[in-house]
Amino acid sequence: MNWFDALIMGIVQGLSEYLPISSSGHLEIFRSILGIDLEGAEALELVVALHVATVLSTIVVLWKEFLPLCTSFLTLKRDNNTLYVLKILVSCIPIAIVGLCFKDQIDNLFGGSLTLVGVCLIFTALLLAFAYYFRGRKPSPAYTASNAAPLLPREHSITFRDAFIIGCAQALAAMPGLSRSGSTIATGLLLGDRRSEIAQFSFFMVIIPILGQALLDAYHIIDGSSAANSIGLVPLLVGFIAAFVVGCIACKWMIELVKRGKLIWFAVYCAIMGIVCIVW
Repeated sequence: MNWFDALIMGIVQGLSEYLPISSSGHLEIFRSILGIDLEGAEALELVVALHVATVLSTIVVLWKEFLPLCTSFLTLKRDNNTLYVLKILVSCIPIAIVGLCFKDQIDNLFGGSLTLVGVCLIFTALLLAFAYYFRGRKPSPAYTASNAAPLLPREHSITFRDAFIIGCAQALAAMPGLSRSGSTIATGLLLGDRRSEIAQFSFFMVIIPILGQALLDAYHIIDGSSAANSIGLVPLLVGFIAAFVVGCIACKWMIELVKRGKLIWFAVYCAIMGIVCIVW
């Protein structure tokens, strides 16, 4: 892999990690387009670099919210911040089970198949469209003032039950093409969680699984259980920086889009890309 390929992959990861279009699916798509064939340590190095970059972009963009959460949890304060962290931990239970027990089976079953990526992208499109028409649109003043408004329950803060259900959606999104952010945000909207909270929660809840997987992959690289080949320092740095910078922009953009209830265009995009993958 050269630095230009790494740049493209970094941009794709930074955008698709936050936008509801599936980062794993789009990385697979662009790997096929660019003709990139990575195996062993090379593939693990790229995955670690890109995912750590997007985690770092989440922390940088949301640092004002992130630092109080860490402070309260580490000092064992009994406040809302500690409860929030506990909800994040609850949401990580399903993906931890899937990652520990079924990761290899999922990789073997879905890895490298653009047809399955296309099917999952279409499923993502259906999920986003359903969430949009059921709860995702921001009510107009006329709708709010009408008798139709009480038909839907009021938006509420994320509960422990909601956190676990959203976590189950994240676990299902282990399949490439099924968007993690799209699945978790759409599930939160369907549960009636506040739009102002669900995007931020979705981005925070992925930090622990990504860092955990990155540490595991780094261990495999260091202990030599993967191939000895290396992707090279320059491509790694280029991919890392690209994913970080683009991730910061996409993170801010996605939070505003969820607040405004404008997810339907991503459903259209995922449907089109899904069809293209299947035809390809």
